[in-house]
Amino acid sequence: MLSSTVFILFALAFLLASLGFWQMGRTDVARAYVIPMLIAGTLILILGLGLFFLSQARLTGFPAAYSADPAGFLTAEIARADKVLNDYRIAVYRIFPVIIALCAVLIPFLAGPIWRASLITTIAALAVALVVDTNADARLQAYRAQLSLAGASG
Repeated sequence: MLSSTVFILFALAFLLASLGFWQMGRTDVARAYVIPMLIAGTLILILGLGLFFLSQARLTGFPAAYSADPAGFLTAEIARADKVLNDYRIAVYRIFPVIIALCAVLIPFLAGPIWRASLITTIAALAVALVVDTNADARLQAYRAQLSLAGASG
């Protein structure tokens, strides 16, 4: 739930930045940020809202699933946590940094304002994802450890 809220807040910041560049941008470079920031903000907003609603749906089913089969619930949650942790290991710690590095390398070679604005906005959006997902990864590892302890004691 924390990650979805933070994604939504960053999305609003990107959308407000886009609006600011649109309203107050006087140079070609400033105006070039309008569309990339709008796209990044919209995508991050979709991500945050999707996480929020999926989490809400999952959380409402926890009490019933746990009361019906506590051992099965713990096993399923541990498997889900392991899958998500593996996804973080691949996407957040491997793919995102490569894309950020590629964008950073391309900035000096692509001289047009829209290219530079798009590359810089991509770096910013992925940096947001890195920050939020690194925090989520740490929280999920702690959750996974609690599930393991609960499974071992139960």
